[in-house]
Amino acid sequence: MMTPPCHAKIVATLGPSSDDLATITALAQAGADVFRLNFSHGSHEDHRLRLQRIRAAEVALGRPLGVLLDLQGPKLRVGRFAEGGAELADGAAFRLDLDTERLGDRHRVALPHPEIFAALQSGMALLLDDGRLRLQVERCGADFAETRVVCGGRLGDRKGVNVPDGVLPISALTPKDLADLDFGLGLGVDWIALSFVQRAADIEALRARVGARAGIVAKLEKPAAIDALDEILAVTDAVMVARGDLGVELPAEQVPAIQKRIVRACRHLGKPVIVATQMLESMVAAPVPTRAEASDVATAIYDGADAVMLSAETASGRHPVAAVAMMDRLIACTEADPLHRAALEASHTAPRPLTADAIGWAARSVAGLLDVGALVAYTHSGASALRMARERPRAPILGMTPCQDTARRLTLAWGVQPVWCRDVRDVDDMTALALETAAAQPGARGGCSVVIAAGMPFGSPGSTNLLRIAQLGDLPADPA
Repeated sequence: MMTPPCHAKIVATLGPSSDDLATITALAQAGADVFRLNFSHGSHEDHRLRLQRIRAAEVALGRPLGVLLDLQGPKLRVGRFAEGGAELADGAAFRLDLDTERLGDRHRVALPHPEIFAALQSGMALLLDDGRLRLQVERCGADFAETRVVCGGRLGDRKGVNVPDGVLPISALTPKDLADLDFGLGLGVDWIALSFVQRAADIEALRARVGARAGIVAKLEKPAAIDALDEILAVTDAVMVARGDLGVELPAEQVPAIQKRIVRACRHLGKPVIVATQMLESMVAAPVPTRAEASDVATAIYDGADAVMLSAETASGRHPVAAVAMMDRLIACTEADPLHRAALEASHTAPRPLTADAIGWAARSVAGLLDVGALVAYTHSGASALRMARERPRAPILGMTPCQDTARRLTLAWGVQPVWCRDVRDVDDMTALALETAAAQPGARGGCSVVIAAGMPFGSPGSTNLLRIAQLGDLPADPA
């Protein structure tokens, strides 16, 4: 009998190390479910070719593959220095202003972002160069900030600036992002990841442009986003715990608890959540991860995250396929641990009093009582499959849909094996197709039950209201 796929999914970032068809196909065979196109790097033509190769790999492998477009978002940076940089001494005074004509030195540098000055107040912190340097604002105005160096070091040209204590009056969508968004939607990407989210309105602004053409992933990397977590979760389709910038703007010791809080909140609502950044960072150069990295991945799986993500490991690393294969083995080993199921059960929350949630809860209850080989969600929008995934059942979930776009989006959902299928005429036709599909899956067992959920009438988004139990007939022995 073949081993069914892992429940948790893998998001792999494409880049110079992994953008040829052979490598993309190998990444998918090793366990990648979703491919991330990072629009902070590469040209439109680079990304066009990558997406074409993903679709070619999808056809060759005969299963849906998701594509996530990650928008760069606003980049806040200091100006240039006369000597390419300056050493800022602990305790020294340092000025930031809007004068871009003057090159910087150890006393001042330009900060060409009036929106930052508009949000500053005395006592606020400014973090420079990914948090390596820290300033405290002593006095500020509409075009300047007089600061004191709390943690010094060398500050180079165009290094980044973070404002952890303030909500900046800027849009999460820059002109570059808007151009990238239009380009990506034209290509047919499945998910859009929005960087620098601070408030629910950022997601709503993106939704107004995207409509139903792609799902939206809110990247949570700002303290303001954590403060507005409930409001953001109410309007987004999925979430990414972007621990890189989050770890810059918040004390490192707070990030693990925030990660668990976000994962739990997303699980309660049944919205996919990705844990990202530095998961197997050492595999950028080394063929194996550190033990700490292995434990980090396992922690996300024990918590019930829908997906874990690889960034530089697959985009620019020396061992992209090995990194995905290692991630897949870590997931499989963790999910095989009895403590994994115990952890999922212990962290499970009651569903909301909604019909779709009730159907998902009922499917899980049936699966806990009967010998269930598979749960089947026949869905146009993907909602039925997501309601099942929310319950984290033991049995695999077949997300059957006549909509190719929906099948590709479901590649991000925990435990869901997307199946692009024909449309059905009625409930009996749906049941027959569900049984036929379940019988063709790895590990299928004759005589077991199949729990089927759908929405009536067919084709009505968000109408999950039907639950049916059927039995697989006798099946030929699996030669594997």
